[in-house]
Amino acid sequence: MEGEKEKKDSKELANVVHTIKEAILQSQQRALTVINQEQLALYYRIGQFVSLNTRNRNWGKGFIEAISEQLRKELPGLRGFSSASLRKMRTFYEEWQMLSDNSFVSTNEFNDEEHNLFVPTNELPAVKFKMDANFPIAAFMNIGFTHHYAIISKVKDVKQRIFYIQFAADSKAKVEDLERVINDDLYTHQGKLPNNFKKTIPDHLQAYRAITMFKDEYLLDFINTEELFVRDKDRDERVIEMSIVQNVKEFIMTFGKDFTFVGNQYHLDKFGVEEFPDLLFYNRELASLVCVELKDGPFKTSYLGQLAGYLRILDDEVRKPNENPSIGLILCRSANKKFVEYVIQDYDKPMGVATYETTANMEERLKCQLPPVEELQKLL
Repeated sequence: MEGEKEKKDSKELANVVHTIKEAILQSQQRALTVINQEQLALYYRIGQFVSLNTRNRNWGKGFIEAISEQLRKELPGLRGFSSASLRKMRTFYEEWQMLSDNSFVSTNEFNDEEHNLFVPTNELPAVKFKMDANFPIAAFMNIGFTHHYAIISKVKDVKQRIFYIQFAADSKAKVEDLERVINDDLYTHQGKLPNNFKKTIPDHLQAYRAITMFKDEYLLDFINTEELFVRDKDRDERVIEMSIVQNVKEFIMTFGKDFTFVGNQYHLDKFGVEEFPDLLFYNRELASLVCVELKDGPFKTSYLGQLAGYLRILDDEVRKPNENPSIGLILCRSANKKFVEYVIQDYDKPMGVATYETTANMEERLKCQLPPVEELQKLL
């Protein structure tokens, strides 16, 4: 009885500690959010103040440096207000001045119009952000200033900037991760490959990484595709295997970065049922096994069920404890992207569907676009 009471008390203690810990962490997160919002508003106001007075030439050369130096003297230990930082605040304001109801506050708040001289003020002008339903103001205020500066430094299009702001807020990405997805051009890649990554991969950053990792179309010049799709038992499987292995380096270069080839016709066994996925890779960036099924023809919904089965077995039998869940990719000749995007959402395994072309297909298509030989001869 005493042992049972100890177990009960131990369980109760664990539950109480967990409840209090979660409350503490949530409170800390809310406090950090408030601090960040206040800091952004401050930087925006300072940026506005600096912008007006430098662009109107109220301040001479070296004035920003003098401000920074004097601030450090009057507030010892102050960080984040170097001359370079003040200029970044100016850029922050100027790049997003459309968000303010009082963009470029009337100059009489700061200077004497007649003499165009700076008039000292004891308070920076208040800033009220416009509440535009189409602008993610909550995401804007919940990411750090360093994230903002990375975005405005690397991205010039406003729509793309908004996309990366939302990405940073959703994924809670570090600045280096944010810069990486910007360099990988996530905005252009997202939406092209039909997939269910955002729904099936809990880690937002991991989901975005998966989206950028795969193309929506591949050129398969390096594999004998005619033999890959044969499942005739009488055929020597080494022919298929060697076709892949001999060209695996070129295939990986086509497939993308950080992929390692694990095997083809990879043997899986569950409850005495054997399965043989076409290609199996490991991606270091995603820390995931990637199972690829090649299909000689248009997309069929049955392919998703087959691939989902492979992924379940891979996760149960092959995936290591430190690895993320396996990801699947179907490569087929053609696919209706809207239809694929529609049906793939009902699956709980991360999967995408891409199409491929061969040189033979491209040459045939180009031939069809050329005028008849007789007409070409007339032009010569």
